Amino acid sequence: MTDFASPSDEPQDLDAEIQSALGDRSIEDLLEDNPLEAEDRPERTGTVVHVRGAEVYVEFGPKMQGVCPLSQFKDPPKPGDQEPFLIERRDRTDGMLVLSRPGGVQRAHWDHLEQGQVIEALCTGTNKGGLELDVAGHQAFMPAGQVDVHHVPDLTVMVGQKLTCRVIELDKMANRLVLSRRDVIEEERKRNREALLETLQVGQTHKALITSVQAYGAFADLGGIEGLIHVSDMAWERVSSPESVVSPGDQVEVQVLKIDLDHTPPRVGLGMKQLTTDPFTASVGTVTEGEITSGTVTRLAEFGAFVEIASGLEGLIHISELAHERVNRAGQIVKVGQVVSVKVLNVDAERKRIALSLKQAQGEDGGSSVDRGEDPMIRKLKAKWGDGPLKGGIG
Repeated sequence: MTDFASPSDEPQDLDAEIQSALGDRSIEDLLEDNPLEAEDRPERTGTVVHVRGAEVYVEFGPKMQGVCPLSQFKDPPKPGDQEPFLIERRDRTDGMLVLSRPGGVQRAHWDHLEQGQVIEALCTGTNKGGLELDVAGHQAFMPAGQVDVHHVPDLTVMVGQKLTCRVIELDKMANRLVLSRRDVIEEERKRNREALLETLQVGQTHKALITSVQAYGAFADLGGIEGLIHVSDMAWERVSSPESVVSPGDQVEVQVLKIDLDHTPPRVGLGMKQLTTDPFTASVGTVTEGEITSGTVTRLAEFGAFVEIASGLEGLIHISELAHERVNRAGQIVKVGQVVSVKVLNVDAERKRIALSLKQAQGEDGGSSVDRGEDPMIRKLKAKWGDGPLKGGIG
């Protein structure tokens, strides 16, 4: 056997990992005809010592060597490179470990296919249950639930694509082959999640994929870790429905607002509006206390009416500032979408609050700043009794 350079990893550690995966079986039983199941294969970092033809020779320790197909590398490795490998089995003839790369893709040969193997398959069509694929001239099937980690509404987008899949069911006698793309994606997400968690920090900016939209916000995938964009962090203006801002499949840019590692999986809070200029901050300097300005009524509340006096700059007319007479409901005086003249009473930039007055913009004489097209006396009666029809009369 080839003499390899001394490694940094102790082989005893690897022996223990393999033995743990084998259970009651011995390491000597780990032969070509009795491999480890895919989910039990230990992952270990090894040192590339030689590249010969289509094979890469790897060393884990003075007495632990293995070989991995060169086809599983995106770029040919160099001697001395440290790379992760999966221990599949031990070769019967020379005792060397047979290795594969995490996420590595093997060329599909029907005679050499085995359960747990990661291969490339061509999607040739769809049926009501999932995808139809071709593997080395043999038909394969992928259930719809195995296509992705998230629901794919239109499976026809996969037709014509080469998909990296794992063999999850194999019966060569019945010519039955079932594949899973989801397994491969989940493994990649797990590796990405572990790497991302090591570097993820509050304040970072990331690209994210919207995976689902709920009434309270949207979930976004950072590439292995999912976070929540709360509806209040989608935009500076009030958002009544998250669906009006994002949809599943959208690519968005987000900022990490909080990270809670005490939960499994970790909880990550994300924000979109934090990456744009706050219109309140940008416009508040143009508003002066005491000035009379115009704005549009945006919404009504029990305690008053909100008015947009500049783009993204909203103030509140308290119900006591709507009219000189007593007002029971804001809707008695103003309507949503109505343009009104208001007086700026107070600007609190720190709390982002602007107090407005409709009645003070009218003047002490009660002159209207709202074109209501009605007699002042009628307006006073409506303020007292409401907008419904008045009963009774003068006898």
